[in-house]
Amino acid sequence: MKRSNRMLLFIFVITLVVSVLIASNVFLVSVFKVHAVSGTDLSAYAESANMQTEYFTATRGYIYDRNGNIIAQDNSTYNIKCILDENRPAQKGKVAYVDDPGKTADVLSVLLGMDREKIYNLLTQDLYQTELGTAGRNLSKEKKDEIISYGLNGIEFYPSIKRSYPLGTFASNLIGFAQSDESGSTVGKMGLELILEDELSGINGYRTYQSDKHGYILPGMKMTEVSAINGNNVTLTIDKEIQESLEQAFMQTYELFNADRMWGAVMEVDTGKVLAWGQSPSFDPNQLDITDYNNYGAQLPYEPGSTMKSFVWAAAINEGVYDGNAEVYSGPYCYKADGLNPYRVSSGGIGCITNASYKNWGTVGYDYGLILSSNSVTADLLTEVISPSIYEDYLDRFHFFQPVETDGLREEVGIKHFKWPSEKITAAYGQGSTVTMLQLLQAYSAIFGDGKMVKPYFVESIKDSYDSQKVIYQAETEVVGEPITADTAATLRDILKRVVYDKQGTGKWYAIPEIEISGKTGTTQVLVSGSYASGRTIASVMMGMPADDPQYMIYYAFEAGYDKNAHYKTEPIKTLLRKVAMLTNLTATNPSNTQESGEYPTEGEVVKTEIKTYEMPSLVNHSYDYAASKLDGMGVLTYVLGSSNTIIDQFPKAGESVSTNQKVFLLTDTGGFIMPDLTGWSKKDVTALWEITDFGFKISGSGQVISQNVPIDAFVTKDTEIEVELQ
Repeated sequence: MKRSNRMLLFIFVITLVVSVLIASNVFLVSVFKVHAVSGTDLSAYAESANMQTEYFTATRGYIYDRNGNIIAQDNSTYNIKCILDENRPAQKGKVAYVDDPGKTADVLSVLLGMDREKIYNLLTQDLYQTELGTAGRNLSKEKKDEIISYGLNGIEFYPSIKRSYPLGTFASNLIGFAQSDESGSTVGKMGLELILEDELSGINGYRTYQSDKHGYILPGMKMTEVSAINGNNVTLTIDKEIQESLEQAFMQTYELFNADRMWGAVMEVDTGKVLAWGQSPSFDPNQLDITDYNNYGAQLPYEPGSTMKSFVWAAAINEGVYDGNAEVYSGPYCYKADGLNPYRVSSGGIGCITNASYKNWGTVGYDYGLILSSNSVTADLLTEVISPSIYEDYLDRFHFFQPVETDGLREEVGIKHFKWPSEKITAAYGQGSTVTMLQLLQAYSAIFGDGKMVKPYFVESIKDSYDSQKVIYQAETEVVGEPITADTAATLRDILKRVVYDKQGTGKWYAIPEIEISGKTGTTQVLVSGSYASGRTIASVMMGMPADDPQYMIYYAFEAGYDKNAHYKTEPIKTLLRKVAMLTNLTATNPSNTQESGEYPTEGEVVKTEIKTYEMPSLVNHSYDYAASKLDGMGVLTYVLGSSNTIIDQFPKAGESVSTNQKVFLLTDTGGFIMPDLTGWSKKDVTALWEITDFGFKISGSGQVISQNVPIDAFVTKDTEIEVELQ
């Protein structure tokens, strides 16, 4: 019995000692985070047990127009999370995990437009919870409520942010877009949203805390919280109403010409602030229906056509060698070359340059060369008054073929073809070499702005989103050069005003009642697969208003099938010009010449002239110069067919009657000729062309020509099948 008691006492003592040691270890671990036996510091393990981190998404900065209208903003949305752990306790008697993956996948696949099998595979993973990728992010409140209405167990939501664009298609290739990436963060993907990523994006906040195994926060446990810092707000120079007017003009141009693409801009002359900038086709950044990521105004180099002629006149005037009243022959410009420098000859030579539709106004003053947009007078001014090298120097002064480098925009600089004689001539009237709209805006700012050339820009300011008085960036006007004097600019503007208000001016159909304007039209053939015979053209116009002291400049261009009335059917652009005048409060000045819409000139119309009849002289076996001198003063429309020096046939024949505005055909060889624009020609005119060339024509219908299968300015031979439709 005594031995038994001693044994019980021994066991009791041993048990007591072990219990004390365990209790001591628990106490030390609980209080000092130290293991009593091993002495290991367990603080790191204790503090990380069931630690959870939640992130607070920073709001991306707003993008405003110059008047505070919202262009881009963050909207509150919701992301789905799916609880999969069946051990998660019920909440208020409701199952708190996905207990029916099949039904849940069925419902969500329809509501989210997501593959059912993919959803089911995600819901049957051995995880505590999962998300559904991009399809389950940035859901609207309406979509969230719709999902909740199905009573799906284990489907929960947490707040998120989605970038939205209240104005829809609005300078979209400039603004770009931002969207959520795989991590759920909103990042810039294109345009200014991408360029200004560092300024617009904020810094996400977070909260770290301890929880139990089911994710519930334990009271009294450690918690760390850092607030999110929102991004900065950006204000652009864009004006909402002017921009919307530009977008509307694009739609009207498409309807009128079935145009392939359009682009344009409105800019303050003295500051360089771009008030409107756009293109079509474009896209709605809320839908991301993008067909072309290029920003046409900066990334589309193209042959600008006759808007480049202004810079030949600028060079001549600025060099002090220009006489606007000096007379020059406006007919074909034939040339030879001294080395690589072209010069004018009376006929033959390397080749001949003609005017659009082979027009010939006889002898005119140099001012009228620009007013009429004559290629031959432009070439003469280039080679006989100044020189190609002087013009090339001015191209550099106006910063063509150089990056503009504004607001981080990606841009192309174009290509200068200026080695061979023909390239030097065609560069003068905007063919061959390519430039961008951004370069044209910068260069014309010197013409419209007293010789000072300013850099176009789009970003007006960047400000702290918490304190608008804290300015992070403020734009300033940057004068990048003075390529011409103020006097030169004023003289040139006077001629450009006559482009609009002279009865012979190519821009007369752009005149508006609100205010006088000045400017230059352009039409250029589009090079397709190495050929200009595609029948595609770019029609463009650069205008300044008011004419005498321009404060705003408007550029507009569109590419479409050739239409001889491209600069007559001007309603879309005139509407834009009128809205700019009204929205900027420019004062009306009673323009001296306006045209009513729908009145289009007839083929070859220059001025109203008295119709006279003459006897056709004998021109066969004579040079073109001789023929031109004999026809001078008759007011006939002369078409030279071939490239030789000597005339071998003529229509009308010698001794026959010829009248003012009648077509005269002079054949110089039988190998081929450049196809003229036959639109509006009578059957008699087409038959005359057929007979003198002896080429195959297929004529259908009667009346006037409405279509031709061979593109304008294409080279045709006897093997070419020429089809003409009359109506």
